[in-house]
Amino acid sequence: MEFSESDEFKKEFKKLQKKYPSLEDDLKVVKKAIAANPAGNGTKHWNILKTDGAESHILKMRMMCRSVKGSQFRLIYFYDGQNVEVLFVEVYFKGSKEREDSERIDCLIVSLVEDKK
Repeated sequence: MEFSESDEFKKEFKKLQKKYPSLEDDLKVVKKAIAANPAGNGTKHWNILKTDGAESHILKMRMMCRSVKGSQFRLIYFYDGQNVEVLFVEVYFKGSKEREDSERIDCLIVSLVEDKK
């Protein structure tokens, strides 16, 4: 499975990693979980935010962080089932940000639709 990161994700992750040092190792664990079940497992830990009805989804998942001893982080990613690719879109600490950036997700969808044309 192919994993990639958006520029915004890289910037956010780097900033959060300074405050929460275990975040890089925690992301490795998340990658294994996503590789095993990329479209989620139907529990409260995974939510499909947007879908094209086929095999492409934008999902939000709870992410465990050992630095804060809990699943206080949220990870937004795009899963393309046809090409078996995952693009990390956003990561945030639930204590400082209530919801995902819906504008960023909408822009991602628009760019993906344009790429398919």
